[in-house]
Amino acid sequence: MIPKYINSAQVKEILTWPLVNAAVEEALKAIDYAEANLLQSYRQQPPRTVTSCGDASKLLLTMPGYVGNYKAVNRKTDEHLKHSNTLACKVVTSFTNNQNLQPPLPNILANILLFDINTGQLQCIMEGTQITAWRTAAASIVATKYLYMKRFPQEFQMPIKVAIIGCGVQGQSHALDMCATFNVIEIYLWNRTQSKADDLALKLQKLYSQNSTKVRVTNTAAEAVEKATVICIATYSPTALINYDMLKERDVHINAVGAGAVHFGEVSQDIYDNAVVYVDSLINARIELKDLKANIIGEVGQVIRDGKRKEEKCLTIYQSMGMAAEDATVAQAIYNAS
Repeated sequence: MIPKYINSAQVKEILTWPLVNAAVEEALKAIDYAEANLLQSYRQQPPRTVTSCGDASKLLLTMPGYVGNYKAVNRKTDEHLKHSNTLACKVVTSFTNNQNLQPPLPNILANILLFDINTGQLQCIMEGTQITAWRTAAASIVATKYLYMKRFPQEFQMPIKVAIIGCGVQGQSHALDMCATFNVIEIYLWNRTQSKADDLALKLQKLYSQNSTKVRVTNTAAEAVEKATVICIATYSPTALINYDMLKERDVHINAVGAGAVHFGEVSQDIYDNAVVYVDSLINARIELKDLKANIIGEVGQVIRDGKRKEEKCLTIYQSMGMAAEDATVAQAIYNAS
């Protein structure tokens, strides 16, 4: 069988926020295989492998994953296909100096391999760089929905103020998905290089001017988070960019998705000391967050399955690491629509 190839332009034509949000929620909701029963969706994903290519700024990651008995998204019919199974592996390079090339390249480049579930034959090779950005933002959307929005009776109609710390690829994706999904009345943008924040501000103003969303570029990270109720921080910073004293609102949710030397370097310890943390995968967290001093409650997926949180802390953090299961369900949705 000759594998189908879906290039980045074709992926872009298919991607929509509702499609990706729905696919990622299915991945997060799936339970670990060892704990699942026949009636539940489940996932199997060993910890990702990381190969250093000479130094820590150049990494190769492999992320295999299987999602079974889940409802796959079909964009052609706007239906969820029950009892779907997907086997995939994402191969990722993270080269942090790509942004400095002329012309610049994304720091993170990815391809996703989809396999025939019955024979194991390679079914499709899919350009996955955009998928990585979109599914990471979608996971933060789902986490915000279940960890924060469900605190209020209005849920999706609840007006929120969003801060974006870091306006690179991930910051842009988070800003776009937040504004497309929730009732964002103000969005504050900060980036170390202000031109990136200015560019994102123009894009948001063009797309959401009719929504009465106020877009503000700030001079400091402290100004960005001061009035925010939802914070998305996505940088390579090895040191904390926000601390607890900056948060003037106390009922706050933070999506921490940065990928610096450690996953949790961009958020200060005093925020973790006053918060509860949820993750996408406890298996990955035991390895990648082993040095994090924080109260990790569990997975976002458990909250989705239970319909509510087990605690009522006002400050929550979704510590994103990224899961192969998310790539698998989004890739399957794109393949179904291609």
